[in-house]
Amino acid sequence: MADLVETATSTGFKTLITVVEAAGLLDILKSPGPYTIFAPTDEAFAKIPAHTITAWLDDVPKLKRILAYHLVSGDVRSDDLVQIDEAPTFEGSVLAIENADGVRVNGAKVLQQDILADNGVIHSIDDVLMPALVAVE
Repeated sequence: MADLVETATSTGFKTLITVVEAAGLLDILKSPGPYTIFAPTDEAFAKIPAHTITAWLDDVPKLKRILAYHLVSGDVRSDDLVQIDEAPTFEGSVLAIENADGVRVNGAKVLQQDILADNGVIHSIDDVLMPALVAVE
């Protein structure tokens, strides 16, 4: 198997890898972990206006906060997601996990679960999650 960065790259999370690299977070996702990433698809990033993403790329601390909000310590797989209602993030806030109509994380639909890597797991989601204290431009 491969690490989270290699796995995300090979499974088509191009925009996510681009912004993770810009934020200087590749080393964390290559470290032993384990980590769980709620990974927005390229389509999820495409919903955000280009000027907003450009502003994030120009504000690395803000970009790091946004990306850290998608990262959870530990190997949280699909069978764990149905048993929990929240998960603490690297950013410091908590994600709400819902299981009423499929699995949702802060309202974002989990599209694909359990994309396994040597140092964790990726769950594909249909939206970019925003920590409460980060305003969307």
